[in-house]
Amino acid sequence: MKFLGCVSLLLASSAVTADVHKVSLHKRSDEEMVLGHLKRESDALKGVLHLSPLEVEPPGLRGNVQGPESEIIKDYGNAQYFGTVSLGSPPQSFQVIFDTGSSNLWVPKVGCTHCGLPFISHKHKYDHDKSSSYTVDGKDFEIMYGSGSVSGFFSLDDVTLADDLVVDGQRFAEIQDAGGLGMAYSLGKFDGILGLGFTSISIDGAVTPFENLIRQNKIDQPVFAFYLGDNGPGELTFGGYDSSKFEGDLEFVKLDAATYWQITLDSIEAGEYKKEASDKITAIVDSGTSLITGPKAEISKLAAAVGAKPNIMGEYTIDCSTLDRIPDVVFEIGGNKYTIPGDKTVIQAQGTCLFAFMGMDFPAPGPQWILGDVFMREYYTVFNYVDQTIGFAKAVKN
Repeated sequence: MKFLGCVSLLLASSAVTADVHKVSLHKRSDEEMVLGHLKRESDALKGVLHLSPLEVEPPGLRGNVQGPESEIIKDYGNAQYFGTVSLGSPPQSFQVIFDTGSSNLWVPKVGCTHCGLPFISHKHKYDHDKSSSYTVDGKDFEIMYGSGSVSGFFSLDDVTLADDLVVDGQRFAEIQDAGGLGMAYSLGKFDGILGLGFTSISIDGAVTPFENLIRQNKIDQPVFAFYLGDNGPGELTFGGYDSSKFEGDLEFVKLDAATYWQITLDSIEAGEYKKEASDKITAIVDSGTSLITGPKAEISKLAAAVGAKPNIMGEYTIDCSTLDRIPDVVFEIGGNKYTIPGDKTVIQAQGTCLFAFMGMDFPAPGPQWILGDVFMREYYTVFNYVDQTIGFAKAVKN
């Protein structure tokens, strides 16, 4: 492997000399996010009144598949950013969520059931018979979600990222039934998921696309970086980072676990609320989750401190007339303070202001907090796969 040397030397040169490859990330509108919130609230009320069946409790992070298929998973209904990858020869294009909170690549196959709705949400579907670079694998693939499974089988084919970055013979899943993601998937704008977590949590030990880029010497540095546009498109950079997208210096923190991109927090505070690390506070930095989540008891206190009110689904709204008075939320990580301005903790549309924090309790060894897109929009985030570090710097606004 050609990636040796200290973090500072590696990253000091990567922005200047590395041959980087960029993927544009498209943002789902805030209006869609808020409309999704309003629909979940309406469905929950109907469920309580027995007007329709509903699982009121929001889905947990961990699936309940037994054995080696178990993996930390989540509901992608809140995912906001997606970009394009291609599979096969000639290339077949797909819109995927680039997800640091999982580690497998999957796309729907031709004939997939519960994969989009006619005339409303068309899904691009992979046809291995049309690819000259396809190789049979055939082993079963399954992830268990709150309402059911997403299942199919493994195959191998070339995967193209950023137009010209080709992963040779990537092992991925062709999905035959995506019912486990429910309407969040059927109505979503994405076709599949490209996991950017570590191979240690990959189903069946399938090597991740990014690790294969490193093994195949396709990138200059074992680094990828996210810039999430606030009111515009974002950018995912492979093989280095783009110093024009942030201010000041990158501050790096060592991972607590190389499974998800898991770190520890020193403290969280907002207004009169403060949580300090008397015991270890774990968090994952997760590009596949739009909100910030934390333990239900802590989020309840934090929400009360900023004036947010809960609904039946465990989501919170806030009076839109108070946006200029919402306290900042500050995360301390590795001795550095990372501030989310009060008005940036809210997703606003249709006269509704959704507080972008949600209470979720995950069983061990799951993390206590998830720092999703609300955090990553404020801070350019660099992931170093070999040194197992994450770097943060204040993002330039577009």
